[in-house]
Amino acid sequence: MSSHDRAAAAALANVALAADGAVIGLVLAYVAVQSWLKFNNTSSALQKIRGAPTVRVADLRSLLSSSDDNSIRNIANESGPTEGKLVIVRGLIEAKSAVDGNWRSLRPNALISHESGERAVVLQRTQTCIYNEWRGLFGWTSDLRTLFARPLKEQKSTSLRMVPFILVEGGQWPHSDYVVVNLDGSRHPLPLVTVYHQLQPVQASPYTFLQALFGHHYPVGLLDEEKILPLGKEITAVGICRFQDGNPEIKSCKDLPYFLSDMTKDQIVVDLGFRTKVLLWGGILLVSLSFGILGYAIMRYCSIQVLEQLVTQDIAYAFFFDYYGFAYVDEMEPRI
Repeated sequence: MSSHDRAAAAALANVALAADGAVIGLVLAYVAVQSWLKFNNTSSALQKIRGAPTVRVADLRSLLSSSDDNSIRNIANESGPTEGKLVIVRGLIEAKSAVDGNWRSLRPNALISHESGERAVVLQRTQTCIYNEWRGLFGWTSDLRTLFARPLKEQKSTSLRMVPFILVEGGQWPHSDYVVVNLDGSRHPLPLVTVYHQLQPVQASPYTFLQALFGHHYPVGLLDEEKILPLGKEITAVGICRFQDGNPEIKSCKDLPYFLSDMTKDQIVVDLGFRTKVLLWGGILLVSLSFGILGYAIMRYCSIQVLEQLVTQDIAYAFFFDYYGFAYVDEMEPRI
């Protein structure tokens, strides 16, 4: 580490340990609050997913029809309509053009992977420039600032293509029952499958040698990846389902951490239950540490204040006795 990095590390350590660790206590308290907020959100999502019905694709129309009847009753009772119903559906991926009812349905409009040749409804191509750095003793980087600047300096380009798709039940042809998957506004991860993954090394140059000599990061390779969401893949959709143009449509719910997943409902419940336990005990641990550190800092501050008051009082007594001709000793005996 350079002298500037050592100075920066020393300054950070001094700030963290300032006021007898009060800064660390406040930071831990903030992290504990964030942990408890995540715990509440995860617990709420777990309860919603547990209570959501698991519906077959063929039963969606009847379920939504009964929900619409309830909505009509709610309107009559002036209680307001319901915006869809939270359901869990599991089915096979198929292009929406397969049910459009024209000659194109014989050969659905799907994307073709450039590397594997598989047909898919989502195709993601990512190219990432991999950097390396000169590492010193014990594997530490030569520049402390790279620990914070590395995510900003990472060069990545991603292209995403998709076509409208639906979920159908297996063994049915033609697909009379289906649900349209709406990805608009969804930020949930997709259950993509990696079909191509290759690291292409970058040829070294004299400039690369100079970068390595002075401890700067330098490119060593280009990582090329291709991920797809193939036709026929069985997935689970967790979201709000409603009728759109006479057909069932499912859309993501922003309050839930899942939308499209490879896992079943039981696996999702187990995963969320594990997250909830981790957040709960982690929050308890962080709260305990923050209270302990802040309590210690407060006690230290109070003891220092008491000592300062005693010292000030002793100085005042000494001045008083000296002024009136008394010797200030522990027994406070007058001069002979």
